[in-house]
Amino acid sequence: MQFTAQEISLLLNGTVEGDAFVKVDRLAKIEEGDTGSLTFLANPKYEQFLYTTNASIVIVNNDLQLTAPVKATLIRVENAYSAFTVLLEKYNTVKLNKQGVEQPSFIHPTAQIGENVYIGAFAYIGPNAKVGNYSKIYPNTYIADNVTVGNNVTLFAGVKIYFDCVLGDNVVIHAGAVIGSDGFGFAPNPDGTYNKISQIGNVIIEDDVEVGANTAIDRATMGSTIIRKGAKIDNLVQIAHNVEIGAHTVIAGQAGISGSTKIGEKVLIAGQVGIAGHLNIANGTQLSAQAGINSSISEEGKAWGGSPYMPYKDYLRAHSKLRKLPDLDKKVYELEKLIEELRNGNPAK
Repeated sequence: MQFTAQEISLLLNGTVEGDAFVKVDRLAKIEEGDTGSLTFLANPKYEQFLYTTNASIVIVNNDLQLTAPVKATLIRVENAYSAFTVLLEKYNTVKLNKQGVEQPSFIHPTAQIGENVYIGAFAYIGPNAKVGNYSKIYPNTYIADNVTVGNNVTLFAGVKIYFDCVLGDNVVIHAGAVIGSDGFGFAPNPDGTYNKISQIGNVIIEDDVEVGANTAIDRATMGSTIIRKGAKIDNLVQIAHNVEIGAHTVIAGQAGISGSTKIGEKVLIAGQVGIAGHLNIANGTQLSAQAGINSSISEEGKAWGGSPYMPYKDYLRAHSKLRKLPDLDKKVYELEKLIEELRNGNPAK
């Protein structure tokens, strides 16, 4: 779709400087902009590109003072960065605006499909499943028996939702994620073999949650694994059976949370953090990258790092000492040598 500078200006409550009818059909970075593209300038260190860009339209702040001629049409706004994020959202909405039911796809006769739902080719929707209004089910997605999918949910290509799981409204799950796979439950036998423990619970994902690509959220052994409202989970995260993730908690890629652990609200979990099972993590906790959490955290709003974990400031101090260990080892060796020489009555000259 094409938009003129005038149309974009009206959307952003901006002011046009230049050709109000110049058209754009794509977005670009200011240093890579070409004819027909729209970009923005918010960071002063990129101002040099304003005078060389080939972009047709540039969004700038109202208070920007030009120091050279500009080829592009400018749209002046109160906050160029915020304005551009509005356009990104609009652009994304247009790109993802799919409708209808593509064929071949399978929808069981007992499944309930809401209004204005998109269902991509080769999608499977099982018996007694429910899909809410305005939801988008992309190709090769699997929705098993008795699954409930809320309103305005987006399941990207290849998502798998196992039986009995429940998704709230405005949930986004990216390609390849698996919701409701079996929890890691095996009972050891005296001979060293294992018997599988049936996992008969489900996963509940509340409203406004986003789950990244290739993330796995295991179903509960009994009861529910629960992802609370507004949580954001990155790609390649493992959440085990009976875990509870608090509201508005953020989890970065390659983190792993073991079974039956309860994570509080507004917790920040950085990449590759490992959390042991049956723990409680307090509200507002911050866990730095690669932290290893082997016991519960009861103090709210504290930062932790290291493996095993410690207070974050202590971790930084310990790490700074760790970097000096080679020099310290050398000094200790020299001191030991000097002491030995003193004992033998041959002090070094």
